[in-house]
Amino acid sequence: MDQPQGQKGRPVTDKDAGNITRVEELAYELKIEEVMTRSMQFMTPSTRMEEALDAFRQARISGAPVVENGKLVGVISIEDLIRCLRRGDVEATVAKYMTHQVITINSYDPVVEALKVFVQAGVGRLPVINEENALVGILTKGDVTRGLLSALQRDYQFEEVRRYRASHLFEDIVSDRTSLILRYDIKPRDFIRGGTASSAIKRALLRLGATPQIARRCGIAVYEAEMNLIIHTTNGGVIRVEIEPHQISLEATDDGPGIRDVQLAMKAGYSTATEEVREKGFGAGMGLVNIARCVDDMRLESSLAKGTRLKMRIYLHDQEAFAEIAKSTGDQST
Repeated sequence: MDQPQGQKGRPVTDKDAGNITRVEELAYELKIEEVMTRSMQFMTPSTRMEEALDAFRQARISGAPVVENGKLVGVISIEDLIRCLRRGDVEATVAKYMTHQVITINSYDPVVEALKVFVQAGVGRLPVINEENALVGILTKGDVTRGLLSALQRDYQFEEVRRYRASHLFEDIVSDRTSLILRYDIKPRDFIRGGTASSAIKRALLRLGATPQIARRCGIAVYEAEMNLIIHTTNGGVIRVEIEPHQISLEATDDGPGIRDVQLAMKAGYSTATEEVREKGFGAGMGLVNIARCVDDMRLESSLAKGTRLKMRIYLHDQEAFAEIAKSTGDQST
């Protein structure tokens, strides 16, 4: 078998994959509602800044949403309080100093989307809303850190219990070439279920005996392809994964609307996402870039009004190959 080659023509290693860690993987798996703070200290526009200062000190918080008549109308932060103190304006109301243009995040989004917003917007906290646009929590970088650490602890405690290998599926199979094909139908604008396919694929790979690094690379590549189908397609699409002893082939297809300029679409930051999608925290234009980082081969084919086909492939070294499958089939070729 020829040695797998990476993006720059050399063997693919963990370094080529960007050293994807379990923490990074969890950022794609965990939902914001799992790590956010539900018990919130909130203000009203008429709250005096002096009262807000006392509330911040007592609750040991650095920011709070501002709510009026049950609706989110702003955010007040410790930075706003500092500006107020410098001016000696503690009798002013929160309405004078709060941020009116509020950036929110959805409770059903994965944590990775919040991390993107933190970086892009430069904010320290994000009000969390549900499907009905009701305020249900607040998310800070500290919440994300604590949530990730807690998930890592659960991983450690239940790893031996939850993880098993599905090699028995292939033990009695005799063929010249055996592969396992997984297929997932993705619906357009189905943000609530975004990431479901990628999580299922990672679990399947681990159960087949894939290394955590291979599972993470596949998971991130599929997540980004999955979200592209949800965000950009007219009728949704299909994600297909074919698992063979020494390679994993992934494919995302749809029937429209197609990409006008494929080369431009491959550039970091380029996106055709609507303003509505951007307001939900998606469409940053990094999806294809992240995919290219995780796979060994990627081909994007698209025609306007006809649709798009994204083909990806990850090659497996001997130490990464699915030994049980390879043993039963005797097929070592790619």
